[in-house]
Amino acid sequence: MTTESAAAAARATVYGYPRQGQNRELKKAIEGYWKGRVTADALRATAAELRTANWKQLAEAGIHEVPTGDFSYYDHVLDTTVMAGAIPARHRAAVDADALDGYFAMARGTRDVAPLEMTKWFDTNYHYLVPELGPDTVFTANPAKQVAELQEALALGLTARPVLVGPVTYLLLAKPAPGAPADFEPLTLLDRLLPVYAEVLADLRAAGADWLQLDEPALVQDRTPAELDAAARAYRALGALTDRPKLLVASYFDRLGDALPVLAKAPVEGLALDFTEAAAANLDALAAVGGLPGKRLVAGVVNGRNIWINDLQKSLSTLGTLLGLADRVDVAASCSLLHVPLDATAEKDIEPQILRWLAFAQQKTAEIAALAKGLAQGTDAVTGELSANRADLASRAGSPITHDPGVRARAAAVTDTDGRRSQPYAERAAAQRAHLGLPLLPTTTIGSFPQTGELRVARADLRTGRIDTAGYEERIKAEIQEVIAFQEKSGIDVLVHGEAERNDMVQYFAEQLTGYLATQQGWVQSYGTRYVRPPVLVGDISRPEPMTVRWTSYAQSLTDRPVKGMLTGPVTMLAWSFVRDDQPLGDTARQVALALRDEVDDLEAAGTSVIQVDEPALRETLPLRAADRDAYLAWATEAFRLTTAGVRPDTQIHTHMCYAEFGDIVQAIDDLDADVISLEAARSHMQVARELAAHGYPREAGPGVYDIHSPRVPSTEEAAGLLRTGLKAIPAERLWVNPDCGLKTRGWPETRASLENLVAAARTVRSELPAS
Repeated sequence: MTTESAAAAARATVYGYPRQGQNRELKKAIEGYWKGRVTADALRATAAELRTANWKQLAEAGIHEVPTGDFSYYDHVLDTTVMAGAIPARHRAAVDADALDGYFAMARGTRDVAPLEMTKWFDTNYHYLVPELGPDTVFTANPAKQVAELQEALALGLTARPVLVGPVTYLLLAKPAPGAPADFEPLTLLDRLLPVYAEVLADLRAAGADWLQLDEPALVQDRTPAELDAAARAYRALGALTDRPKLLVASYFDRLGDALPVLAKAPVEGLALDFTEAAAANLDALAAVGGLPGKRLVAGVVNGRNIWINDLQKSLSTLGTLLGLADRVDVAASCSLLHVPLDATAEKDIEPQILRWLAFAQQKTAEIAALAKGLAQGTDAVTGELSANRADLASRAGSPITHDPGVRARAAAVTDTDGRRSQPYAERAAAQRAHLGLPLLPTTTIGSFPQTGELRVARADLRTGRIDTAGYEERIKAEIQEVIAFQEKSGIDVLVHGEAERNDMVQYFAEQLTGYLATQQGWVQSYGTRYVRPPVLVGDISRPEPMTVRWTSYAQSLTDRPVKGMLTGPVTMLAWSFVRDDQPLGDTARQVALALRDEVDDLEAAGTSVIQVDEPALRETLPLRAADRDAYLAWATEAFRLTTAGVRPDTQIHTHMCYAEFGDIVQAIDDLDADVISLEAARSHMQVARELAAHGYPREAGPGVYDIHSPRVPSTEEAAGLLRTGLKAIPAERLWVNPDCGLKTRGWPETRASLENLVAAARTVRSELPAS
């Protein structure tokens, strides 16, 4: 095909779309189903309505080929587990009894059965359910969901492309099932899994699929020769099938590297590549392998993970370069639009000037459609779009909102000394033990307590003026009193105030820092029915006044036990926001760290002896390629130390991380120089404790003994068993007892029971320790 005909064939598409609906209808329907207020049929009807609305919106925006199968009640990797029939043995009875209830049992657990482990989807804040596979796993095809959703879209008269997690990525994301050998590698099941994919592909072809997308983002990570060989083998086998749709293998989040020639040679009809900043090297690499003659290239030139408007002229230039490298070039976002909010026009409180700088999912589909039109018909066809885009980009670049000379001067003046504690850890630990007087195996929680319906109503009433500030603050005081009283009664050693006043651990701080912008409807799925509103880092960051001191001090006035000050760390403030793309992340992190340092200093001055700076996103933001990690970890750990290093030796600094693979960053955890770290460990059976021990981690740690993402209440013996496992790796004088994560999403009855069991477990195991 000539360059001219390739351009004329250009089409617009996306890999996936937000699932929740404009008003989070899916969340409400699912949670209503869990509570017995919504029937299964009503839930399915709501889901079908949302899918239809999404497809129609995409088509009306100019998207020529809509995705199907990306919609999920909880998680698309869990959907793949169901499609492949890889149901864990402990969940088979529930799935056989009722497929929907069994599905949610795998995601959330039941009173008697633990859920699947949950962790982050590559370097995003989306969580997936980890497949559990073993040597005895038997795969059986179950493509009912994928077929039904394709047929729904086709019935609307749309061109539709099913989207599946690819077999190589699925196996690389999996872990050995309980009882499997610890060194078992799920990728060894590839030849057993491929016939299932073959059957699914045949069923989708019979249902009307012309193209089918197989997502292989795991191939943008560093892969061994054996793993690359497995990818080549997989796509030789799938490509050789005669009864299948045309295959589009998609990658995103980074450059493909050594996997690109493997996929370029595979007998598939198309590749989808990321051409945004993080993966710009894909363009040179594609040219180096001779392009994709005879194949379709879907070019991800619109950033699917951030919310800034696209530089349309720059993207058209990239697309023009790609025209000579493939038989056909189509236009897409760099990844699924699952990672951005739905519609920027729903934001009524953002200044119109700033709103023009933002593109949520609906705006990104318009950008993709405009780029496809410009590629197919020439820039004269999109003159208006290009002119408006240039004006909006210039408006942002020249705005005083984005530059604060005072903030920049302070950040430039930082020295190495500013990021170092005044004494080494051993001396600090002795001072802290003397000051705090805690027992062995001290108990604490991560920070938040249940956000009750009453609290949410009070917050809404304050926003709408139904109550005044004084009335709202009385409600917060009453909640803090209840939280402190419960903790004292239950015997917890280091207390928290419960964060009743906080809407979200990032948004709460963003709303009080200059340079941040909060949204009202910018919901993004984190996991299951948990949605967050990431704030927008639009300008330079500073802290006008204390943010947490008042409520922490009030809580401390109610008890003689230490109350932790609770802050969100600088890396997490970036990771769970939509960050600036006009300066290096390390520069932004330093600005946030200095603002938080002021808060830490004020907390200490107010009498707070324990201060926790949460960094759950430290691992999440780790670059996917090893070559990029040292630079990231250098500025990330510096930002944490800059936040915390100014306190006295007897002030104990805690940090917290959860739901990630910590083994990759144990040295970085050490480099944070925190006095205590609490970590998720319940679902992974204390794996992180063993990783810390193998590293020789010298500080105190609290691997979690209570999985807060499940509604089940762990028994005293279960928690005690995990503690005993933890003690095999971490000595008692350095082991803390705590939940995996905050308790915001849990109800009070299960929280009370679980924490009482946690304290009882600590006392039981403490009594088993040899007398000192």
